[in-house]
Amino acid sequence: MINRIPIDAVGIQERVTRICTRSIKRESKLQALDLALRMMDLTTLEGSDSDGKVRQLCNKALLPYTELPNIPSVAAVCVYPNRVALAKNILKNSSISVASVATAFPSGMSSLQIKLDDVEYAVSEGADEIDMVISRGAFLSGEYTKVYDEIAQIKQACGSAHLKVILETGELGSLENIRMASDLAMKAGADFIKTSTGKISPAASMPVVLVMLQAIRDNYNSTGVKVGMKPAGGIRSSKQAIQYLVMVKETLGIDWLNPSLFRFGASSLANDVLMQWVKEKTGRYQSLNYFSND
Repeated sequence: MINRIPIDAVGIQERVTRICTRSIKRESKLQALDLALRMMDLTTLEGSDSDGKVRQLCNKALLPYTELPNIPSVAAVCVYPNRVALAKNILKNSSISVASVATAFPSGMSSLQIKLDDVEYAVSEGADEIDMVISRGAFLSGEYTKVYDEIAQIKQACGSAHLKVILETGELGSLENIRMASDLAMKAGADFIKTSTGKISPAASMPVVLVMLQAIRDNYNSTGVKVGMKPAGGIRSSKQAIQYLVMVKETLGIDWLNPSLFRFGASSLANDVLMQWVKEKTGRYQSLNYFSND
């Protein structure tokens, strides 16, 4: 059903190294910081999550830095299914989407029916986007049809909600497996493919994301369907975020440089982008202590 495509790991690394040496002018840097902020998914996915924590996260999504009211808002807030209704109510008059993890996140270790119930509950609570995890054990055992069928059925359960398929690339073992899982997810109906849950290490890395971007490019060239990309976990600095944006532009083109087709899912990235954004706008550095941790 899905062909295994050999990956030139040395060539991938060389391409990443060249991208990381690009010189970015100040005006382009400011545009990139603005774009990175608008592409951000702010996330709280802890057992200690409370209504208060979700409210704080949503308020930060609406106005990331209160001292500069013209600062752009983020793309989405991601919460567990039982917090979706609260987030949806807080964000109801904004353009910010509410995303929810589902399908026994982060392990994916449950029956298909439980996964479908999980998705249907999140959607019924108002989720605009569903972040599902693939069954890595089934994939690594060669049960590709099972993985495909699960994604396809979950996509159907999403209804009008967009589906992001998390590969958990740190558990897949090779770039060839990552490419194959990317192709499989897109064939099964993914609106986005996503690197990681953020719960294990390694998470996102530039070589992994480049392989996934190439899969998206090849899928678009053969089908005309634009699939989005979301690196998640391990991206902590504005410099890294800008390097990812350069890679997206050079691999997929300018059409993908918008929140409908590219997202950052790295919670620790938001404050560094905010700090750099404020510095570029005001000429003054702010301490990270000036920004909330959520």
